[in-house]
Amino acid sequence: MKIDFRNINYLKLGNTKQRKIHKIITKYQLFEILNDYKPILVGTIPINIDIEESDVDIILQAHNLKKLTQLLLKSFAQFAEFRLSTFNNGALTSNFMLEDTLIEIYATDIDTEKQNGYLHMIKEYEILQARKDSFKMEIIKLKKQGIKTEPAFCKLLNISGDPYVELLNYIVQ
Repeated sequence: MKIDFRNINYLKLGNTKQRKIHKIITKYQLFEILNDYKPILVGTIPINIDIEESDVDIILQAHNLKKLTQLLLKSFAQFAEFRLSTFNNGALTSNFMLEDTLIEIYATDIDTEKQNGYLHMIKEYEILQARKDSFKMEIIKLKKQGIKTEPAFCKLLNISGDPYVELLNYIVQ
């Protein structure tokens, strides 16, 4: 099944956690607030390999981090555990809790559809679609053991080298 991950409506038909995340994103109007920054939900929740500790990852494209910082402060600073960090590489992260769910926003000037978070998720989804459910269950098992997503995929696929680079080079068969 092909999913357009740029539109969160697929979450409404998903598992319990995906439906919950859709309600939170909708209730707090996250994508409407962040619309100018081309938000995309990425990570393990959209592709159903999340574990209990998984957070909600939203990527943005921002050419003006000061303007985005002001918007994030105005819109989300009142929420529990709010944090905002900028980095020398021109990236920004913000974290906060909505209800009992950790939201993590990552912004850079790269188009959201060209960011590694999106590209990795798409590749992982393609791999999951080409494999049996047992592969998915092994990924989740490794994640529960503390192994990050990309290294878990590479371990099961016998891919050596930097998992964040090599996974993108993997050809799905």
